[in-house]
Parts: sequence; C-alpha cells; structure tokens
Amino acid sequence: MDFLKQIGLALLGGWIIGIAFGWLKLPAPVPPFLGLVGATGVLIGGYCYELLMRFFTRS
Repeated sequence: MDFLKQIGLALLGGWIIGIAFGWLKLPAPVPPFLGLVGATGVLIGGYCYELLMRFFTRS
C-alpha cells in the first residue's frame, strides 16, 4: 500500500509542477515521450533483475 501512496504523491507533485509551469508559460521540464518510455523500460528491467536474483539465490 505504501507503494501506491508514493505513486499518488509523485503524480500529485508532477501535476502541481505542471500547473505552475503552464501558468508561467514555460515548457514542461520532461523528456520527450520516447524518453519516458525508455526510462520505464529501465525501471522494469531493474525490478525484473531483482526478482530473478531473489528467485535464483533463494534455493
């Protein structure tokens, strides 16, 4: 449940920053969409590595 709380707080923080940047007429401080997709892939790969290491070293 703590993980979902962190996701919610991260989204809320990003939303607040997005509102502030829009109000100040500044470009959004985020990479292009493909950069976000790549970063998501890196995170998923890191989680998969941790799961595999736990699975194989448990025996």
